Amino acid sequence: MQDFPHKYVVSADAKTAGSVKLSSSGVADLASAPPVEFGGPGDQWSPESLLVAAVADCYVLSFRAIARASRLDWKSLSCEVEGTLDRVDRITQFTAFSVSAILEIVPGSDESKAERLLEKAEQSCLITNSLKAESHLRTSIQVVNS
Repeated sequence: MQDFPHKYVVSADAKTAGSVKLSSSGVADLASAPPVEFGGPGDQWSPESLLVAAVADCYVLSFRAIARASRLDWKSLSCEVEGTLDRVDRITQFTAFSVSAILEIVPGSDESKAERLLEKAEQSCLITNSLKAESHLRTSIQVVNS
């Protein structure tokens, strides 16, 4: 890992109509548009969906790193995040993120340890730690055969 601070650069390019092209060095470009709720086409990523995706992605990547460091034997993790956008004091903002995580572990894995690590991943996620909206975690652990 590199020393802090880290810098992330993304460019957004647009014409008077159509998609916004998002680009960053070393990764594929991404097209975005307003969501349906704001009159957009609903067939592309939007800033709102990208923010919610960042919460989900960060949670999963945080869990993966914590589980590896804690030597937890697990099979898969599915995460769904619902972001609530509302108006507060005449300002439109995300007010909450509800994170639902389903972890599959192998027989013999420590379920209580798995639960603790799921919670630690939520507390460690740098994206939710950077946002003022509250984050709520709901977990489910399933033991599955290899």
